[in-house]
Amino acid sequence: MKTFNDNAGRTWTISVTVDAVKRVEGLIKGANLANLTDGDPPLLTRLETDVVLLCDVIFALVKPQAEQLGVSDEEFGRAMGGDAIMAAHDAFWEELTGFFRQLRRTDTARAIEKQGALVKATVEAIEQRVERFDTSAVIEKALGSSAGSSPESPASIPDR
Repeated sequence: MKTFNDNAGRTWTISVTVDAVKRVEGLIKGANLANLTDGDPPLLTRLETDVVLLCDVIFALVKPQAEQLGVSDEEFGRAMGGDAIMAAHDAFWEELTGFFRQLRRTDTARAIEKQGALVKATVEAIEQRVERFDTSAVIEKALGSSAGSSPESPASIPDR
């Protein structure tokens, strides 16, 4: 079991069991954690790229705790920003990977790890592109070659 804290200071425990997998699938159409590679794009990819879907899945996993605490889906979502969603993200993937390893489904555990590496590499590549982005060149191209030239002198402007 993995834990994380939300922005309201509550501690949540993620436990992936068959019951939890069934609960997620029952609450979120198309979110069968037992078949992460199904779909187009696969659920594995959607969970890494859609923060709302990820948060919904995590809430479904902790729903029994939320009911005990009287925390609604909306309240949970309000408390899941920034560091909290990343802590929940990491706890979710670690717990899910462990679940598949215990089932001796190393293929699925490895797919989860590869997906994480792919997302990390993609983010790094995009960051590098943003850093190389030359705003001056874009402005100059958009405005034409006159963008950097000085205004005409008053002597060259015809009188009327």
